Amino acid sequence: MSYAIVGFGKIGQALARAFARSGIEVSVATTRDPESFASTAAAIGPTIIPKKLAEAVKADIVFLAVRFEAHRDVAKALPTWQGKTIVDVTNAYGVLPEDLGGQPSSRAVAQAFTGGRLVKGFNHLGAAVLDQDPAVHGGKRVVFLASDDDGAATEIGALAENLGFSPIKLGALSEGGLLVHARGNSWGQLIFKDLVKFD
Repeated sequence: MSYAIVGFGKIGQALARAFARSGIEVSVATTRDPESFASTAAAIGPTIIPKKLAEAVKADIVFLAVRFEAHRDVAKALPTWQGKTIVDVTNAYGVLPEDLGGQPSSRAVAQAFTGGRLVKGFNHLGAAVLDQDPAVHGGKRVVFLASDDDGAATEIGALAENLGFSPIKLGALSEGGLLVHARGNSWGQLIFKDLVKFD
């Protein structure tokens, strides 16, 4: 299984650190030349591999850590996303509900990534919290996952566990997904909830 993070701002770097802590190799890409962020990637760890966007999107699982408005540009990197799982880490705060066709933001993202399996996840934690080791107070930091494809949600749940998090599946995008998305000037009820699960 291969992994990539598209977007290397605060959220993308926080995700990269989670992969580095677990010693899992992940490609990182932006629309810029990889050399422009190679030193930042190297500072995070040797398993963080800067690549061009066209190369990074060859991964099996792609984390979308760009501004919501940029998701369509990333989707154009491949003619079809068949066989790939996209983890939507975006938040559409400030985007008018009518611009989303009245649907959850992640459903709009899913439509752009033709053929791919989309999981909404990792977006409810701020970058400063996501950046921290998820092992806290003897428990594990929770990440919420929502998807219309239960198999994809299970796959990303297993990855979340490998990264040290405790995944909680919320169901479909039009149900549980509404709890962790933003649009207009409102946030879902679970956004910014920093919860810890104890065994």
